[in-house]
Amino acid sequence: MDKLDFKKTDKAFYSGKTGRWDRVVIPAMLFLAVEGQGDPGGAEYTAAVAALYPVAYAIKFACKAAGQDFVVPPLEALWWADDMDAFVRGDRANWRWKAMLRMPEGVSEEMLNAARAKVLAKLAKDKDAATDADHVEAVGLWRYEEGDCLQALHVGSYADEAPVLADLHHEVMPGMGLTFGGHHHEIYLSDPCRVAPEKLKTILRQPVKPA
Repeated sequence: MDKLDFKKTDKAFYSGKTGRWDRVVIPAMLFLAVEGQGDPGGAEYTAAVAALYPVAYAIKFACKAAGQDFVVPPLEALWWADDMDAFVRGDRANWRWKAMLRMPEGVSEEMLNAARAKVLAKLAKDKDAATDADHVEAVGLWRYEEGDCLQALHVGSYADEAPVLADLHHEVMPGMGLTFGGHHHEIYLSDPCRVAPEKLKTILRQPVKPA
């Protein structure tokens, strides 16, 4: 049985060039998502991400049993703030985020509820689990259509993104007659636990609209 792999079926959405902003149109997609605020290295973000994965794998196993297996895709996150220059300044306490994992079309609320129930039942038996019930309960299904976007590949540490984004915000977008059309979006192609910071690969995406 072939597994659905978004990185192969939608290669253009998970690839890019360093130092070059490509224009792409992103259609509606279905995600598991959980929302919060604060430093991406902080406890709240870590707990939210830790809740996403067991729910995603419970859904994956249910799909596999039904003959529609898929590869759990890279972690993604939307980032925003009341003042977008908070990202350029590195003012992480004011960053807001939505951590996401893309799901195949056809995943339903019923499947999500069943997956959550399985994860919660397992947590109830494992008092030392890294995942907590409140964050599992907060995981929801969300459909998102970004539309017109600028997208680039960033190679390096997450902390080194600030000058790249400053150039996008203050030079590239104004030069193209564009402004913000949605939240800053990142797709984490590398596992930071296994890859050195200078080699991390991240898709940077910014929805845009005419200024």
